Amino acid sequence: MTSLPLIGEAVAVAAEPRLAGAKIGVVTFPGTLDDRDAARAVRLAGATAVPLWHADTELGDVDAVVVPGGFSYGDYLRAGAISRFAPLMSKIIDAANSDAKLPVLGICNGFQILTESHLLPGSMIKNDHLKFICRDQVLRVENANTAWTVDYQAGQEITVPLKNQDGQYIADEKTLDALEAEGRVVFRYVGFNPNGSRRDIAGISNAAGNVVGLMPHPEHAVEAGFGPSTNDGTDGLGFFTSVLTKIVGGDK
Repeated sequence: MTSLPLIGEAVAVAAEPRLAGAKIGVVTFPGTLDDRDAARAVRLAGATAVPLWHADTELGDVDAVVVPGGFSYGDYLRAGAISRFAPLMSKIIDAANSDAKLPVLGICNGFQILTESHLLPGSMIKNDHLKFICRDQVLRVENANTAWTVDYQAGQEITVPLKNQDGQYIADEKTLDALEAEGRVVFRYVGFNPNGSRRDIAGISNAAGNVVGLMPHPEHAVEAGFGPSTNDGTDGLGFFTSVLTKIVGGDK
């Protein structure tokens, strides 16, 4: 029988000295639920989590940004639609589209915000079964060359929690064909499509690969004994170590 760590006993992965100065911003909007979880995932990966407030007018000197999940502004109007106009989002959009190509990860509601901000194409609507769903979900890594996936292997299957009500990814056929042709489908649902997303798409990237959005929650699968039972529940940690690898210029 394998013993599991007690609460508080989980230890961060051994961080390389060259990662000590990496700073990852974690954005909080009114209604954000998973910002603390995302910040903990950043720390477990070996970086410094920098709290960012939606009304901030400057990003500061962060090396990457996580737009976490939750129900920003209660999902009133449309999921992510109000957050898109937050002062900080204009800075994130500019930085992501700049020559520096700031790495940005949108998780669940964060993914919705990235589509509303046009950092990523397509849109999110209610699940095809019109119900909230919460489960451990198997994903296949389709693209291991983005800023957030370089520590995975193409074709690798990982298990992370999923929890959403507006999680159905949609886009017109031309956009879907382009995403497929350009290798911008980053994650695909395996075994079960939980929300009716077109072509089983769970996550996508922009053309440069620095911006990634997905509906499942990797930040809930970063500590042994506290995530899904598969692989000690740490399949999501690779997102956060990947961006550190990218920041310091490491190769796969």
